[in-house]
Amino acid sequence: MSLVDIRAISLQYGVRQVIKHVSVQIEHGEFFAIIGPNGAGKTTLLKALAGLHPLVEGDILIRQRLINDYSKKELARTLALVPQQVNADFPFTVAETVLMGRYPHLGLLAVEGQRDLELAKQAMEFTEVIHLAGRRLGQLSGGERQRVIIARAICQQSKILLLDEPTASLDPAHQLRIMDLMERLRYEAQVTIIMVSHDLNLASSYADRLLLLKDGEVEKIGTPQQVLTEEQLSKSYGCTLLVDQNTLLGKPRVSLVSGNITAKANQ
Repeated sequence: MSLVDIRAISLQYGVRQVIKHVSVQIEHGEFFAIIGPNGAGKTTLLKALAGLHPLVEGDILIRQRLINDYSKKELARTLALVPQQVNADFPFTVAETVLMGRYPHLGLLAVEGQRDLELAKQAMEFTEVIHLAGRRLGQLSGGERQRVIIARAICQQSKILLLDEPTASLDPAHQLRIMDLMERLRYEAQVTIIMVSHDLNLASSYADRLLLLKDGEVEKIGTPQQVLTEEQLSKSYGCTLLVDQNTLLGKPRVSLVSGNITAKANQ
């Protein structure tokens, strides 16, 4: 049975419908990427999965249970969200921030115990930010802050990790560091990864399956080879994209084609 079952959901902001009858199932241990052009509804869908955006129609089931039947703490023990941007003015140290991941496991008046502190330390070691434990988030680079927020999510011990553009604004080295970290988490801790990404090549390299959205509707669901075709991408993104094979990974590789080059080729 599927870990996450999205059944014909619709979402809206005010009167504007941003997700239209989307259905998809996500399996245990899967690396699942949500892609599509700007305004496709990717982040809104992720927020709905996190219980942060109300459904207009349809249902979301996690472990065969309706998401609305979970309490906030139960849901936080089940899944963790890593947002695209983290406020650099967040007035806490790295260690304090990571330890916040233990909140869903604490009682009403309980304070963190030795086990909570040990789990926070392990999460910081796993994400290689332990040496930054005493520094405030505002003192960190973008890549360091992102790893701290991932450490907080790991500290929640949730088996589903929701990532909203985890590599946005990072240089290639930090992008790979974050993505390799996700791979380790997936295999070593049996975590299911659901990621929104604008980077088609990162999605192709790491994801088992892709959901391609356009204007809030499903354009295609399948493996990178099934979704990342020149015909499909050109239709969905409205520009010319070249798709060949990454010979090292055996996965599709997507390249932009300049409009000038296309014009010259048609002359």
